[in-house]
Amino acid sequence: MRAARSDGCGPSPSGELMRLPDMPLHDPFVVADEPTRTYHLYTSNVPSVSGVDGTGTMVYRSNDLRDWTRPVVVFLTAGQEGIWATDGAWAPEVHAWDGRYYLFTTLHNADRPLPVPPPGQWGVPFRTPTHMRGTVTAVSDSLLGPFTVLDPARPVPPEHLMTLDGTLYVDPSGQPWMVYAHEWLQTIDGTMEAIRLAPDLSGTVGDPVYLFKASDAPWTAEQIPAGVPHQLPPYITDGPQLYRTPDGSLLMLWSTYEKNTAGQDGTVSGGYVQTYAVSRSGDIRGPWRQHRPLVRDDSGHGMLFRAFDGRLMMILHRPFENARGKLYEMELRGHELEVLRRRDDLDGGG
Repeated sequence: MRAARSDGCGPSPSGELMRLPDMPLHDPFVVADEPTRTYHLYTSNVPSVSGVDGTGTMVYRSNDLRDWTRPVVVFLTAGQEGIWATDGAWAPEVHAWDGRYYLFTTLHNADRPLPVPPPGQWGVPFRTPTHMRGTVTAVSDSLLGPFTVLDPARPVPPEHLMTLDGTLYVDPSGQPWMVYAHEWLQTIDGTMEAIRLAPDLSGTVGDPVYLFKASDAPWTAEQIPAGVPHQLPPYITDGPQLYRTPDGSLLMLWSTYEKNTAGQDGTVSGGYVQTYAVSRSGDIRGPWRQHRPLVRDDSGHGMLFRAFDGRLMMILHRPFENARGKLYEMELRGHELEVLRRRDDLDGGG
């Protein structure tokens, strides 16, 4: 097994430090690297901030969650020979596995349409245009990359499915899984699904396992007004992340849109929210019980991590457009997750 390594948080090339309100940050993911006591915050590459053109992933670094270095680019689709897609690079996550680091990120290719599903498949009452979209895995010996895609020919989930936001889950037996959102564009009522991964995370084993659908959350009721489903946003699943609770339950953070209502002019009100579900059995197959949103205000795609002082933290982005990172201090009471406070002191004010 190769020994995984990472690099500490040194000064950025310009010596400039950044604060969360000034950092473009969509679908944030934090790795708290204990050997270097450095937080690595991954997001999609923003060339105007990183100084590097191209679709890919960049990472900010900090020792205190307040002052961050300017980001460095760790992955570019342009550097991957024969890759099936060069757009997107959404929702990057980095996981330590078997002595190396694995990047999960979602790519898409609008020039590769997907076949029209048979009538009634996934309960779809009408056709929506779909194209190839799915999560790839890439590997590196360093948290700072460069990351190389393991299979450039296809995404990891079945390529006839339109999926996004794949995340790593390792079950109690040590079996790795990818949990992902099956796009509403294909299912109308978006689902969460899981599929077992090969030991090197490059491919899958067996068929997808259905976990739950977006409309299982009762507070998303009436999101599609009767008679006009093709004109308004459907039920959306987004941003899964798994976390084992002290009582043995399995918790999944995920995001969706809270009960939309349509005005007479056809506009839709309702907001992106951060919510969660719990499998009391501790099994990825559930059954999953939905909980009410943790954070509203056009917020979501959050993940949990432990700060170096032991506090449980959640980071998410808000708003959805022109997103910035928001940090929250959290508490687990059994399998119930609660927000203790918004850590606006880490925004750098005062």
